[in-house]
Amino acid sequence: MIRDQEETDVTAKERVVSPPDGAARGDDARPDEAHPDDPPGHTPTAADRVEVDEPLLAARVHRPSDLVRLLSGVLGIAVVLAIAAFAHGTTAGLEQDITQGTGQAPALLIKVAGLVSSIAVLLVPVAFAIERLIKRDGLRIADGVLAAVLAHGVTLATDLWVSEAAPETIQDALTRATATAGSTDPVHGYLAPVIAYMTAVGMTRRPRWRVALWVVLLLDAFAMLVSGYTTPFSIILTVLIGWSVAYGTLYAVGSPNVRPTGQNLLAGLRRVGFQPVSAMRAEAADGDSTDTGDRGRRYHVTLEDGPPLDVTVVDREQQAQGFFYRVWRRMTLRGITTRRSIQSLRQALEQEALLAYAAIAAGANAPKLIATSELGPDAVMLVYEHLGGRNLDALADEEITDELAHNAWEQVRALQSRRIAHRRLTGDALVVDRSGKVILTDLRGGEIAAGDLVLRMDVAQLLTTLGLRVGAERSVASAVSVLGPDTVADCLPLLQPIALSRSTRATLRKLARERADRQREAVLESSRAAKAAREAGSEDPAATAAADRKAEKRALDDALEGAREEDLLSQIRQQVLLIRPQAPVEPARLERIRPRTLVSFIAGAFGAYFLLTQLAHVDFATIIGQAQWGWVGAALAFSVLTYFAAAMSLLGFVPERVPFLRTVVAQVAGSFVKLVAPAAVGGVALNTRFLQRAGVRPGLAVASVGASQLFGLASHILLLLAFGYLTGTEKTPEMAPSRTVIAGLLTVAVLVLVVTAVPFLRKFVVTRVRALFAGVVPRMLDVLQRPQKLVTGIGGMLLLTGCFVMCLDASIRAFGGGEAISYASIAVVFLAGNALGSAAPTPGGMGAVETTLTLGLIAAGLEKEVAISAVLLFRLMTFWLPVLPGWVSFNFLTRKEAI
Repeated sequence: MIRDQEETDVTAKERVVSPPDGAARGDDARPDEAHPDDPPGHTPTAADRVEVDEPLLAARVHRPSDLVRLLSGVLGIAVVLAIAAFAHGTTAGLEQDITQGTGQAPALLIKVAGLVSSIAVLLVPVAFAIERLIKRDGLRIADGVLAAVLAHGVTLATDLWVSEAAPETIQDALTRATATAGSTDPVHGYLAPVIAYMTAVGMTRRPRWRVALWVVLLLDAFAMLVSGYTTPFSIILTVLIGWSVAYGTLYAVGSPNVRPTGQNLLAGLRRVGFQPVSAMRAEAADGDSTDTGDRGRRYHVTLEDGPPLDVTVVDREQQAQGFFYRVWRRMTLRGITTRRSIQSLRQALEQEALLAYAAIAAGANAPKLIATSELGPDAVMLVYEHLGGRNLDALADEEITDELAHNAWEQVRALQSRRIAHRRLTGDALVVDRSGKVILTDLRGGEIAAGDLVLRMDVAQLLTTLGLRVGAERSVASAVSVLGPDTVADCLPLLQPIALSRSTRATLRKLARERADRQREAVLESSRAAKAAREAGSEDPAATAAADRKAEKRALDDALEGAREEDLLSQIRQQVLLIRPQAPVEPARLERIRPRTLVSFIAGAFGAYFLLTQLAHVDFATIIGQAQWGWVGAALAFSVLTYFAAAMSLLGFVPERVPFLRTVVAQVAGSFVKLVAPAAVGGVALNTRFLQRAGVRPGLAVASVGASQLFGLASHILLLLAFGYLTGTEKTPEMAPSRTVIAGLLTVAVLVLVVTAVPFLRKFVVTRVRALFAGVVPRMLDVLQRPQKLVTGIGGMLLLTGCFVMCLDASIRAFGGGEAISYASIAVVFLAGNALGSAAPTPGGMGAVETTLTLGLIAAGLEKEVAISAVLLFRLMTFWLPVLPGWVSFNFLTRKEAI
C-alpha cells in the first residue's frame, strides 16, 4: 500500500486498486507472470497487489528546464540581432565567404538538395505525427501544432518589424536582394513552424528521429544558402525562434508528467533485491521550503522481512528547481564554491552517495546509504536505513535541550575535522531519533575538501538555526563548549544574512517585521495614553501646552527605548564578544556584485546608449554658439535657490531649533551623496544623520524626515495632476481636460479599486501605509501645534518645485525654445522626470531623468536638438556642477561632526 501523508484536498486523491491481473502496472500480464520492471527470477506475490491511495500526479507540469531553454533561446536571438546591428562588417564578410565557398557546387546537386529537403521537411513531421497517433499520444501532436501556429505568428511579426522598422544593418544581415521580389524573407515562414513542431512533440529526445531532423534541417539550409534565398543569420534566427517558441509553449501549457509513481518505486526496489509491502510519503505537512525543493520525494517503505527503509526519489524536474537562484548565488558570491547549477541525475546520485559515505567515515551521525538505482531515464532513487525520528523544526522549544544542542555541534565538529561542509544546517536537516541522537541529513548540497570560508559559514548557520529556537545565549554556549571560543569567534564576520540559507533569511525577515510592529504599537499606545492624560488633567491648555508637549515627547522616547529589541544576529555577536572581546566583528565582503549595482549598471548603460544615439545627430558647436548666456546664468541662480528651498522644506517639519545656514550646507552636501547613491536614498540618510547630530533624537529625526518625504510626495502628486489638467485645457477655450488626462485619472481610479478589491493587495498596501504613518503621525502633531513651521515646510516644497521648473525653463530659453512650450508643460515634464529619477536605482537617477525629460520635452512640441541641449544644461546645473561644492560641504560637516 502506498499512502501519502501530505495535507492535500480530498478531491485531489484517487483510489486505484490493483487487480490481480496486474493491470495497475499498465500491461496485460496475468498474476503469475513477471512484470518487465521486476528483476529476473521474481515471482509475483501478494505484495505485488498493492493499493494506491495518494494525490493524483498532475497530468501536466511546468518544467523549469523548459523555462531555462526559453530564456536561452531569447538570449540567443538578442545576441544574433546585436551582432547583425553592430558588426556589419563581420556579417557581410561571413556572407561573402559562404557565397564564394558554395558557388562551386554543381547546379544539379543544388536542385536535388532543394527538392529533397522541401519534401522531407514536410514528410518527417507528418510521419512522426502518425507514429504518435498510433501509440495514442495525441496530446503531444496537439502541443506541436500549437507551437507551430505560434511560431508562424512570431515569424510574420519579425518579418514585418525587419522590413518596416529595423535598422538597415539588421536588414542587410537577414535579407538578400533578389532580381524580382526585392528581397528575401528575414525569417522563413515554413521552417520556423516545423522546428517548433518537432521540438514541442519531443522528436529531439528520440535518436532516430533526431538524426532525421538534423539531416533535413542541414540539407534545407544548404540548399537555401547555395541558391541565394537566405543568409546565415536568417537561418540561425529562424532556428532560434522555432526553438524558443516551442519551449515557451511547453512551459505555458505544461509538459506530460513523467515523474515516477509509487508503482515505479516498488518495481525499482525489487530490482535491487528488496521485497516491499507498503510505502508512505514522508514529506512535511507544509511541503518543501523554497530552498529545499530539489531534495526529492521521500518515502517510508515497509519490507516483508527486515527493518523499514527511507527512500528518496529525485527526478529531472526537481533537479532543475532553484536553477536561477543557484546561478545568481554563483555569480554574486565571492570565494564560495557551490555545486553546478544543473547536475545530471547521475552526478547528483554520486555526490549524495559520496557525502553520505564521507560523513559516516568522519564519525558523524548520518543516514546509512544501502542502495541506489535508476527509475527509468528521468529519475533515480537512494535507499537509506530508516531513521525513525523528527527533525528540529518539528520539536517543541522545550524539547530542545542543552544536551541535544551539544550533540548537534559534535556532529558538525566531526564533519569539519575531515574538511566536510554541510551547507544546509537548517532545522529540517537535523533529525533527532528516538534516543535523542542528532543525525545530519540532506547531505546532497554538501562539499568535501571544503575551504575555511565554507566551514565557517556552517558554524554561522547552525548558530543562527539554534538561536532561533533556544536563544542566542544557549546557542553560543553550546557551540563554545564543543568547538571552542576561537572557532566560534572566527565565524562572526560571516554572521550576516547573505551567508545564511534562504529559509533562515526568510525567518529573520519575518521576525524583523514582528519586531517593528511591536515597537510601532508601543509608540502609538504611549502617544494615546499621553494624549488621554493631557486631556483629562489639563485645566488651562494654553498655560500647560509646552509642558504637555515635553511630557509627551519623553513618553514617546521612553516607549520607543523600552520597545527596542536587537535582532538575533546582533545578540549572537554580543554573546561571542563576551567570551572573546577581541574577536573580529567587521562583516566579510561576500558579495561580488549587489543586485542594486547590477540594476544601476544596466539602467546607466541604457541611458548612456540613448543619450549617445541622440547626441550623435546634434550639432553642439552651432547650438552652443547661439546660446543665450543670460538665461544660462538664470538657470544657475534658480539651481542655487533650490538648496535654500530644500532646507525650508526640511526644517518646517522639525520643531526643534536647527541652524538654517548649516541645514543649507547639508543640502549642498547631499549633491555629493547623490552621486554615489540613488536620489531617494542618499538624501534621506544624510538628512536623518544631520538632524541626529543637531540634537534631535534618532526616532524623532527619522519621523521628521519621513513627514517631509510624505508631504513632498503628496504635493508632487497634486502638482502633477494640477499642471496636467492645465496642460490639457490650455489649447481649448473651455475648461475641459484632455482625453489623456481623463484616461490617466480613470486608470488611477481603476488601480485603486483593484487594490481595494483584492485582499492580498489591500493587506500589502495597508501594511506599508500603516508603517509609514506610525512614526510620522506623532511628529505631525508637534508640527501642527506650530503653524509657522507647517507654512515653512509646505512653502519650501512649493518653492523647491518652482525653482526646478524655472531652472528647466531657463535652460530651454537659453537655446531659443521658450516660445514653443508652456510653463504647465514644462512643469509636467519635470515632475514626471523627477518621479522616475527618484524611483530609479541609479545614482542621482542618471539615465532615467535624462531620458524622461528629453522624451517629455520632445512630446510637448520642442525640437529634438533644443530638448537634448536644454536637458543637458539643466542636469549640469542641478546635478553635475554642485558635486564639487557638495564634496567640500560634506567634508566641512564631517570635520564639524555635523553628520
